[in-house]
Amino acid sequence: MTKTTQREQKVTDEQLIAQFQRGDLQAFDVLVHRYKDQLLNYVFRFVGNRVDAEDIVQETFLRVYKNKHYYKEIAKFSTWVYTIAGNLAKTELRRRKRRKLFSVSNFVNEERDFDIPDPNRSPDQRVDGALKDEIIQKAIDKLPAKFKEVIILRDIQEFAYEEISEILNIPLGTVKSRVNRGRLKLQEDLKFLLEVEPQQT
Repeated sequence: MTKTTQREQKVTDEQLIAQFQRGDLQAFDVLVHRYKDQLLNYVFRFVGNRVDAEDIVQETFLRVYKNKHYYKEIAKFSTWVYTIAGNLAKTELRRRKRRKLFSVSNFVNEERDFDIPDPNRSPDQRVDGALKDEIIQKAIDKLPAKFKEVIILRDIQEFAYEEISEILNIPLGTVKSRVNRGRLKLQEDLKFLLEVEPQQT
């Protein structure tokens, strides 16, 4: 087991950022290793482009590096880093002149990098699953931004409602309301998919 692996298992995010604030660069490397993939998935679902998502995640960690002393342990490190990444993603969306929808080929080619293939699924099942993922992601992408961000954080990233409230700086009740409304909208858009879902035997 490497030193990094041992360290990742023993040290909390908040301890690592404190060590980094004291000049420990290896602690920063461990934080990057912990968060780079999940942040990439999070940002990708926001902006719909792998290259843009990679640039935003790189900029997120650059800001963590430059602004490490602004972090105070009144919030979880994950809340802080997701807030930075989310703000950068929303800035990117505002810069775009028009809304871009995923093409089937673009989404499948990029999104497959984030999934671990299930060896127990047949080729037909894997293709069917990929198409359903693409349809679901398109439905998420069509949501208004305020619903989209809470759905991604809650149902994809699996954050607690309380932490989403901190990340987005909105009241807890607003988070719950937006999640519920976003889910209802998704259910409406995906009703046809649920209707053709094969019954389990």
